Amino acid sequence: MKIIDFMFRGAIDRRISAYQNDLMEKHVTEVENIYKQMRGWRHDYHNHIQTMKAYRSLGEDEKIDEYLNSLETDLTSVDTLIKSGNVMADAMLNSKLSLAKSRKIAVNAKAVVPKSITVSEIDLCVIIGNLLDNAIEACLRIDDESKRFIRVYMDMKRNDLYISVTNSSIGKTQKQNGRYVSGKGESHGFGLMRIDKIVDKYSGYIKRNDEDGAFTSEIMLPL
Repeated sequence: MKIIDFMFRGAIDRRISAYQNDLMEKHVTEVENIYKQMRGWRHDYHNHIQTMKAYRSLGEDEKIDEYLNSLETDLTSVDTLIKSGNVMADAMLNSKLSLAKSRKIAVNAKAVVPKSITVSEIDLCVIIGNLLDNAIEACLRIDDESKRFIRVYMDMKRNDLYISVTNSSIGKTQKQNGRYVSGKGESHGFGLMRIDKIVDKYSGYIKRNDEDGAFTSEIMLPL
């Protein structure tokens, strides 16, 4: 029995280690993507300064005003940062959605999360992270980039935090014993399991729906 227990614990440790390594690789990719965006912003900022200096040297103040107005409009259109009110939720949302956009996935997101919540911020980030990881993976299985999308909505409904993530999908998501399972391999099924365990931990509610080329996860967490 001791040998069997030892072998069982070893198998579990290896699966957890593989899962953690996979998470680390994703985190590195996300950070690299954010750095890439920051380098792009720095390059654009330098060009804007040079353009306005050129207008000033020519004495064309009206051109500077026009350029500043167009720049303000442009900045408004590209300001894609999610500002929900909760720092940890914002960090996870912006990291994942930035990665999704870099993979040619259309993103529509709105989030309102209280600054202080009774749900552990780590648990909340695990839920958000796994939901968006699954959504991104599903979208990347669609060859036609114009059909890839992710919609995120988070807000308070009375005393509950409502979380909804919808993504485009191809085919039907697999089920086992009436429950959806990940199509990314056995080790990746930990993501779905962790979501379910956390929702159960807070006596919350989760519903998944797969139809019309879209997959939706809805979660209610009592606060």
